Amino acid sequence: MSQFQNVAVLKCRDSKMSWFQNVVMIRQPTIAKQPANPSQRTEKASPEVAALISDKERRTYYEKGRFLGKGGFAHCYELTNRTTREVVAGKVVPKTMLVKQYQRDKMTQEVQIHRELSHKNIVKLIHFFEDSLNVYITLELCSRRSLMELHKRRKALTEPEARYFTHQVVEGVLYLHDLKIIHRDLKLGNLFLNDDLVVKIGDFGLATTVDGDERKTTLCGTPNYIAPEVLNKMGHSFEVDIWAVGCILYVLLFGQPPFGSKTIEEVYSRIRHNSYTIPSVASQPAAALIRKMLDPEPTRRPTARQVHRDIFFRSGFMPTRLPVSCLTMVPKFAGHETSMMEENVAPNGVDTRAQRPLNGRAGLAPLPQHMMSNNVELKRAQQQAAEATFREPGDAYLSQLFHQVAALLEKPIPGLEEEEAALDSYQSPECLPIFWISKWADYSDKFGIGYQLCDDSFGIVFNDHSRILLDTAGEELTYIEQSNKEHYFSMHNGAIPQRFEKKVTILKEFQIYMNENLAKAGEGSVRRVGDELARLPILRAWFKNRSAIVFHLSNGTVQINFFDHVKMIMCPLMQAVTFIDQNKRMLTYKFENLKRKGCPEKFLHRLKYAKDMIERLMSEASAVSHNPSRMARSASAGSRGPLNSGGQLPKSASGSNIHPR
Repeated sequence: MSQFQNVAVLKCRDSKMSWFQNVVMIRQPTIAKQPANPSQRTEKASPEVAALISDKERRTYYEKGRFLGKGGFAHCYELTNRTTREVVAGKVVPKTMLVKQYQRDKMTQEVQIHRELSHKNIVKLIHFFEDSLNVYITLELCSRRSLMELHKRRKALTEPEARYFTHQVVEGVLYLHDLKIIHRDLKLGNLFLNDDLVVKIGDFGLATTVDGDERKTTLCGTPNYIAPEVLNKMGHSFEVDIWAVGCILYVLLFGQPPFGSKTIEEVYSRIRHNSYTIPSVASQPAAALIRKMLDPEPTRRPTARQVHRDIFFRSGFMPTRLPVSCLTMVPKFAGHETSMMEENVAPNGVDTRAQRPLNGRAGLAPLPQHMMSNNVELKRAQQQAAEATFREPGDAYLSQLFHQVAALLEKPIPGLEEEEAALDSYQSPECLPIFWISKWADYSDKFGIGYQLCDDSFGIVFNDHSRILLDTAGEELTYIEQSNKEHYFSMHNGAIPQRFEKKVTILKEFQIYMNENLAKAGEGSVRRVGDELARLPILRAWFKNRSAIVFHLSNGTVQINFFDHVKMIMCPLMQAVTFIDQNKRMLTYKFENLKRKGCPEKFLHRLKYAKDMIERLMSEASAVSHNPSRMARSASAGSRGPLNSGGQLPKSASGSNIHPR
């Protein structure tokens, strides 16, 4: 058999798209030996991607970085420009996936449309090029993943957050519609987030252009977001995007799709019959806008411009920025969402706080106008806000996590060969944790345990069960009393009451110790607009034994730092585990994939150990709930060394994770 089996001519009307005009030789795929156990096979092999990728047209080289995810034909990697060090997302499509005409047409149309777009709420397409094996599309990097991952972690959002995200989606859609472009696949997974939590619409694989009153007839989209006129093949236009935005707003507010069901057939039936309900606790403006966008008659739906001007976006507080912590924790909006109520978390882990009146009556009362536009006033209002109550959500998802790990270990399958391509093919980097503990110092013989999160924020759990948190920039401080009452202060306006000064001093000492003696923290942490709204996860419980130190955060994360320098971070909401190996590599897997495709042997025994540690955390949590005085004993279990006369912490009582690459 010859080395090359197929020859394909890729054509495009656009003369600028040179790679579509070339005759490309499509290499015969290497057929790997299939494992005897079919459950160990990967659905799609990863493309063959060189460590150094050449864009010959621009004379640019990209260094291949970490795997970002996959979808459709493509695998995505971080790519670093070797000259400028700019980091972009690289969408890699093997040419073996572009043999059929419809595959080439789909990619042609996607690039033709996307490359001309320039808007703050649209993912920027930077360039496209090819080599002998792959086609590459370089895109703006959206390092905070998408609204889908936010939804999985948070379920229902607060109404201010829903306004913030939906308003940006609408601005992007308005831009597209003004250019006569229909996206046709708007959904949470295609709404990406950058480091500033700005929404970026991406994936233009189903996008199309329309002329005048033209109606498209292609059946396309994602089941939970498809408009009825698409299903009924009546012809469709811009209105399908408005319908999708209505579904998106519904999911953000209530934690589930409006027409969701167990089967696609039932979903389609509900869409055709416009069968959905809006929870009675929804604010009137939110309910009204959803009903308008989900009108079964396309001509009655508002245009993107009308949605953009809707009263919903002016009927209550809409933040100008949100903190990164909102990806996993509800923000602390002054005078409104200032508590994490246990009763707001349903048994299935769905956060229902956004489905309730936020101020004791229907809907969210608007903040004063000056607070909507003036962040300084918002900050002052927060500092003066009435003390909040912080109640942890049940067992903080421990029982869910225990059952997830136990199910994986019932009949574990030996893992695949650990070649890089094989590891990439069943990793789930979208499930990477938002927060984990990067440093810790055990002073529990005198004060308590101090820790630093991966965003450089600090916290202490004191021996008297109170807690203190300091944000990344070292400006916003939260103190949580033994009764779980929250207090918020600024470190720079002299507003810290005298009764808290001693503990703030201890916090500063912890900071100094960890920065001077443990792995160096990230530099240049600057306070950003929106950080004043951040609510950080707290250390809920911890213990040490001969093998590891175990942490449980209030957002459900369980972290195990083994003393052989391997770390495990488990998230029950994403149903995933992240391993940080001795080389500081971060590998993230869904429990489902490890069960179905196989778990690498080197991780299997650690998961078995983790199951026992989660069971211990559950036992301790149950004991504490019946006898709060046990908390100190459960929190301080494990071996420690006393402070020496110089106030230095013994090496065995502290630790760090250098930020993984």
